[in-house]
Amino acid sequence: MKIIKASNYDEMSKKAAQVIAAQITLKGDSVLGLATGSSPEGTYKYLIDWYNQGDLDFSGITSVNLDEYVGLTADHDQSYAYFMRKHLFDHVNIDLANTNIPCGIAEDPAAECSNYDAKIKSLGGVDLQLLGIGPNGHIGFNEPGDELVAGTHVTDLKESTIDANQRFFASRDDVPRQAFTMGIRDILQAKRIVLVASGKNKADAVKKMVFGPITTAVPASLLQVHPDCTVVVDADAWSLCE
Repeated sequence: MKIIKASNYDEMSKKAAQVIAAQITLKGDSVLGLATGSSPEGTYKYLIDWYNQGDLDFSGITSVNLDEYVGLTADHDQSYAYFMRKHLFDHVNIDLANTNIPCGIAEDPAAECSNYDAKIKSLGGVDLQLLGIGPNGHIGFNEPGDELVAGTHVTDLKESTIDANQRFFASRDDVPRQAFTMGIRDILQAKRIVLVASGKNKADAVKKMVFGPITTAVPASLLQVHPDCTVVVDADAWSLCE
């Protein structure tokens, strides 16, 4: 596990974006695993800026997103499909036909999960997976528990995750209680992983991820066994590791 330290959120975002930009430049048909939430927003902003400057070309890129809320349509302003269009897809030359996000209103959730796994496999897996980390150590929506699920699945969100995400909704009651999420197997099978973490509320999770025991109680700790995982942190997120 490689640690890249940044002084603040903006520097963290730029350093993570540099890793992703290098991937796109060196392999123009890369499969990128993408994340949502406030952590990667700055990273996407840098990628858009470099695209606008003519330094990046997304035309050959395929993407697979980590997760989507159950019950939200793709045009709901809190869906992750909407987030990706707002923060990246609408601003670069990626072919939307090559972007993949679980369908939050799938009539057959089990089939949706199976089909998503099959899609990732058909693409040859993920070349670079971007991750954030939850305050409880979750990655994607793989929540802490006695065991973790290998493939894409529907998961019940922990109360701490609902609390963390309620700021995006009108009220806590509006936060979905379930989500589709890529499983631990597909995440760990990505050829490269870049995880971004910012803020003191992530400091305990970062410490456990990097220095704690490998345990399903902290799903991110499994990244310790990945052969090419880069963690980009700002000073606040790293504050308990000094």
